[in-house]
Amino acid sequence: MNGLKRYFPILEWGATYSKDTLTSDLVAAIIVTIMLIPQSLAYALLAGLPPEMGLYASIAPLFAYAIFGTSRALAVGPVAVVSLMTAAAVGNLALSGTAEYIAAAITLAFLSGLMLTLMGLLRLGFLANFLSHPVIAGFITASGILIAVSQLKHILGVPASGHTLVELLESLVTHLPETNPITAVIGVGTVAFLFWVRKGLKPLLLKAGLKPRMADIVAKAGPVAAVAVTTLLTWALGLADQGVRIVGSVPQGLPPLSLPSFNPDLWLQLAGPALLISVIGFVESVSVAQTLAAKRRQRIVPDQELVGLGTSNIAAALSGGYPVTGGFARSVVNFDAGAETPAAGAFTAVGILIAALLLTPLLYFLPNATLAATIIVAVLSLVDLSILKKTWGYAGADFAAVAATILLTLGLGVEVGVSTGVAVSIVLYLYKTSRPHIAEVGIVPGTQHFRNVLRHKVRTTPGVVTVRIDESLYFANARYLEDYLLDRVVADPSLRHVVLMCPAVNEIDMSALESLEAINLRFKDMGIKLHLSEVKGPVMDRLQRTHFLDELTGEVFLSQWDAIEALKQSPARAAE
Repeated sequence: MNGLKRYFPILEWGATYSKDTLTSDLVAAIIVTIMLIPQSLAYALLAGLPPEMGLYASIAPLFAYAIFGTSRALAVGPVAVVSLMTAAAVGNLALSGTAEYIAAAITLAFLSGLMLTLMGLLRLGFLANFLSHPVIAGFITASGILIAVSQLKHILGVPASGHTLVELLESLVTHLPETNPITAVIGVGTVAFLFWVRKGLKPLLLKAGLKPRMADIVAKAGPVAAVAVTTLLTWALGLADQGVRIVGSVPQGLPPLSLPSFNPDLWLQLAGPALLISVIGFVESVSVAQTLAAKRRQRIVPDQELVGLGTSNIAAALSGGYPVTGGFARSVVNFDAGAETPAAGAFTAVGILIAALLLTPLLYFLPNATLAATIIVAVLSLVDLSILKKTWGYAGADFAAVAATILLTLGLGVEVGVSTGVAVSIVLYLYKTSRPHIAEVGIVPGTQHFRNVLRHKVRTTPGVVTVRIDESLYFANARYLEDYLLDRVVADPSLRHVVLMCPAVNEIDMSALESLEAINLRFKDMGIKLHLSEVKGPVMDRLQRTHFLDELTGEVFLSQWDAIEALKQSPARAAE
C-alpha cells in the first residue's frame, strides 16, 4: 500500500478526507474558478489558440494533478509564461488559428507531459537545479514585459506582430494610426479597473462591513465583472460593428477527445521547446508548491511533482488543451482561500466544466481587449527589475546571468533567452569552481582554530605551510591547485611540509587525483612532504581504493591541530 501511495498520493490524503476538509476545498474551488475562467480564455488568446482551449486546459489536467500531485495547494492550469512559450514554439511551424497550429499545440502538451512523467519516474528532478533562481527571475521578468507589450495590440485594436520587444514596439508604432478609439477606451478602462480591484476593492469592502472571506471572493471576481460588463456593453451598443474585435463563437460542450500528431518531423521540431517548457514549468511550479507547503509544515515530493505535472499535460493533450503548469497567483489564491487537499483543484475543474457546458454562448460579444487587459494586469505582477540591483550588489556572476537572460529574452525571444541563461549559469559556475578559493591558514592564538593569514592574527609554524581548499577538487580546478602549490613552495625554499586542509572538499575526481599524485612526486623530488588533514569519510573511502595513500610522502591527519602538533616537533624533517 505504501508503494501505491508513493505514486498515487490521493490514497494518502483521501483516506483522511472529512466533511470540514470538503467545505474548505469547495470554498477555495469557487474562488479559483471565478479567477480561472477569464484567465483561461485570456491565456489561450496569448498562446494564439481559440479561447475554448484555455477552458479545456483547465479541466482534465486538474483531475490528473489531484490524483498524482503531492502539493495540497498548487493550482494547475494555463499560465502566462508557458502560454507565451507555446506561441513562440508553435508560431514557427504554422499560422495562428489554423488546424495545424492547434494540432502542434496539443502535440507540444503531449511531448511535455511525456518528458515530465519520464523525468519523474527516473527521479531526474535535480536537473531543474541547472536553472538558477536569478536566471528564472530574469526570464520571468523579461517574459512579463514581452507578454504585456504583446497585448497592447488588442488594447489598441491594431494588427501588430512580432516575437521580440523590438519587433513588437516597431510594429505597434507603425500601426498606431490605425488605433480603434472605442477598443482603446475598453482596453485602457479595463486595465485601470482591474488594477483598482486588485489594490483597492477589498479594503473598501472590509470597511463596508463585509467579512474577510466574502470580501476576498468579491475582489477576486473583478475580472469576471469586467468580462460581464464589457460583453454586455459590446452587445447592447453594437460595438462589434464599429471595429471592436470580439471572441465570437465559442464551442459549447465537453472537452473533445483529441490525440497528438505522431509525425516524427513535428516531434523533432517540438522536442527542444517541449523540454524548455517542461523545465521552466516544473521549476516555477515546484518553487510555488514548496513555499506554500512550508507554511503549513507539509512537504512535497519533487520527483512525484514531475509525474503530477506530466500526467496533467498528457491529460491536456487528450482533451483538446495545451501545455499547463502550476500558476503562482492562482496557487496563492487557492492557498489563502483555505484549500486543504488537491481535491480543491478537482472541484475547480467541475466549475470550469459547467462554464464550458453552459456559459460559452454568453462570451460571443466578449472584447479581445478585455482579455488582453486581464493578461496585462496578471503578468505585470511578475515583473521584478529589482533583481538586477540585488544581484549587482551581491554577486557579479549572478548579475551577468540575470542581465543576459533579460536582454536576450527581450531581444531574441523566450527560447534563446532561457537557453542562454542556463548556459551562462553553467559557464559561470565552471569558471568560479575552476578557480577555487585557496587560503593559507595559521592557528588563532589560544585556540585550536585555523584561519586565513590575510584576515586574522594567527601563528604559523616555520617550515610548514597549511593550505585550505574551499571547493571540491575536479577536472576543472585540478591544474589550478597544482600551479598554486608549486608556485608557493618555489617561492619559499625553507618549506619542508605542505598540509592540504580539506574540510570543504566533498569530492576528488580522477583528474584531481592524478594532479595530487603529480604534486606528491614533485614535492618528493624537492624534499618536501605532502600531508592531508580533515579529509571527509566518503573522500577517504575513495582514496583508500587507490595507491595514492601508499605513495603519499606525508601523513593523513584527523584534524589540522593534530597535524601542527605532530609537525612542529620536528619541522625541519625532510623527506627521506
